[in-house]
Amino acid sequence: MTAILLGSNAGWTIGWAIGLTVVLVVVALVVPILRLAQQIGDEATDINDSLTQSVHHTAGLRELIITNESANAITAGLARGRKRLGG
Repeated sequence: MTAILLGSNAGWTIGWAIGLTVVLVVVALVVPILRLAQQIGDEATDINDSLTQSVHHTAGLRELIITNESANAITAGLARGRKRLGG
């Protein structure tokens, strides 16, 4: 009877040891992944802020189309004037 009790306790001890080992391995694998995810999240925030600043700094380029159209109209008018004056 003592051998049966010792055998069942040994099984529980081995089971707990295997379970604890599995949990420690999973934690050892997941923690670096979570750290990397945190670093990626921090970088993504910085990148988003930089892109937002870029949008703000380049907003004036929308007016460049109007400027080009005005410059083309002026140069076309100057070319017509020069042609009428014989130049």
